[in-house]
This record gives sequence, C-alpha cells and structure tokens, in this order.
Amino acid sequence: MKPIDTDATHILTADHRTVEKLFADFGKANGSAAKGKLADRICTELKIHAQIEEEIFYPALEGKIDGDLLKEAYVEHDGAKLLINEIVASSPDDEFFDSKVTVLREEIEHHVKEEEKQHDNMFQQARAADVDLDALGQAMLARKAELTAQARAEGLPPAQTTTM
Repeated sequence: MKPIDTDATHILTADHRTVEKLFADFGKANGSAAKGKLADRICTELKIHAQIEEEIFYPALEGKIDGDLLKEAYVEHDGAKLLINEIVASSPDDEFFDSKVTVLREEIEHHVKEEEKQHDNMFQQARAADVDLDALGQAMLARKAELTAQARAEGLPPAQTTTM
C-alpha cells in the first residue's frame, strides 16, 4: 500500500488538480442536470479546500512568508466564496449560471498560480520557511475528512467570508 503524502503543499496541489478537472468536465458537460452536479461538486471541493487553508495552512505561514501574498490569498478566497454561494443558491437554468462558474474558474486559476506556479510563490515560500509541512498536512487531512463527511451527511453551510 502506498504511504499517504502528508506534505501540506502536495495536498493542496492535489486539490487544485481535482478542481481543474472538474472545471474542465463542466466545460464539456451537456444539460443542466450534469452541469448542476458538477457545479455542486466544484463548490463543495472549493469550500473544503478554502476552509483547511484558512484554518490550518495560512495561520501557520503568518509572519513566515510575504504578508501581502497571504492577505491577497484571503481576499481571493472571499471573492470565490461569494461566487460559490451564488452558484449553490442558483439553478443551472439561471441565465448567468454558466458565466458565474466560468468566472469562478478564472479566479481559482489566478489563485492557484500565486500559490504554486509563479516565481517565489506561496508554496515555495512555505518550503523555505520554518514550517513543518508534514504536521500541517496531517492536520489538514484530518480536517478535510471531517468536512467531507459533513458535506456527504448534511451538506456544508454557505461559505463564510473573512475580509468582506
């Protein structure tokens, strides 16, 4: 059996790939039922992802990485959360449904770039800082399991903003 990768940045990167695939599937989907299911899954994945970042990952980076990058990440999350709540509360048949999902995808792509793809990104800074990425990853995986179970059992509440 393959050991579980507990590096926090690897966990978050895997989440990014999952959501990218879901967005691609949404772009190819036909029919409102299929689009609705995919949009719900995207929103659930993003709610869980944002919550584990904001509860565990970001606080561990406070004072250890570029503070402006961290503040921008919180604001980007909040912009995405507003769209997520709009998407969840709407119907795939609504006039702006597809457009909202498209704009959410664009916001997430930008956010992912800053976390993992551009030069001197958040994940690189976290690696260079005195942060135990494996301990963070273990805590993130445990919290992610709790949130995933809650999502399956009763659903998640609307995403709560931090900066807005």
